[in-house]
Amino acid sequence: MKEVILASASPRRKELLEKIGLRFKVEPGNYQEAIPSGLAPHELARKISLEKAKVVARQHPNVIVIAADTFVVFGSQILGKPHTEKEARKMLAAISGQSHAVITGFSIIDTGNNKTLSQSVETKVYIRKLSRAEIDAYVKSKEPLDKAGAYAIQGLGAVFVEKIEGDYFNVIGLPLSALTEALKEFDIEILK
Repeated sequence: MKEVILASASPRRKELLEKIGLRFKVEPGNYQEAIPSGLAPHELARKISLEKAKVVARQHPNVIVIAADTFVVFGSQILGKPHTEKEARKMLAAISGQSHAVITGFSIIDTGNNKTLSQSVETKVYIRKLSRAEIDAYVKSKEPLDKAGAYAIQGLGAVFVEKIEGDYFNVIGLPLSALTEALKEFDIEILK
């Protein structure tokens, strides 16, 4: 099997791939996530993940590169990671009592034969009504500051989630079911 590289600095993505037993190394690329305008959310997620994969793929012959990008879509707004506590509070107040979509685009590149695959997965998340005190306490925990949509479903933010429709792991940052199916096209089988 070819060497697999995860082109991501996300500890959550690393943990998810370890959980399914994939052998890989981590090499975050230096792709600057400038959001191109005019793209639909799924198209945008696939494009950004592909660009992230390409940055790392250019540096390695004959490897498999996996990259991903996750964000929250609330109404017509794309919510990435909040940069400040104020921004986190604003995002949490907006999604309070509402549903939103979490979209993850992922791309796989085989640099040996230039085979490329990009997909996106959507999960609908329902957040219960949050009090201002809950939002303030959660933001003080610092957990929301590096999470798309300002919450971590796998952390303390789980207490805000009423239900989800779709892949739970997608909300964390990597849709494991879709990814493992896609990896089969690159001769990587998790369960065999």
